[in-house]
Amino acid sequence: QVQLVESGGGLVQPGDSLLLSCAASGRTYIRYAKAWFRQAPGKEREFVAGMSWGGGDIYYAESVKGRFAISRDKAKNTVYLQMNNLKPEDTAVYFCAARSNLVTTRAEQMDYWGKGTLVTVSS
Repeated sequence: QVQLVESGGGLVQPGDSLLLSCAASGRTYIRYAKAWFRQAPGKEREFVAGMSWGGGDIYYAESVKGRFAISRDKAKNTVYLQMNNLKPEDTAVYFCAARSNLVTTRAEQMDYWGKGTLVTVSS
């Protein structure tokens, strides 16, 4: 079993940066595919970034390419989402997720979810 806890959200202005963290429990987490999703009010949860369990395959949504970066720290059992040049459209609750299989961009295929951290981008 994997437990995920996000942190790092907050209120920022357009153009600012934030680093989201997802602390995970469980020794097997390192072998799980990892991903970030987000959900804005009134919208469906959408894929943001994902990483295969080995870190060799990384994917980003077109809307965040060049601005966001997913990474991991094996020693800390943590996955990160560095968000740069934030836009109002990025406002959403951000969730980290894990899957005990190949990396996916489909929310319904993820096995574990954190409770989310709110990111608000407003001037």
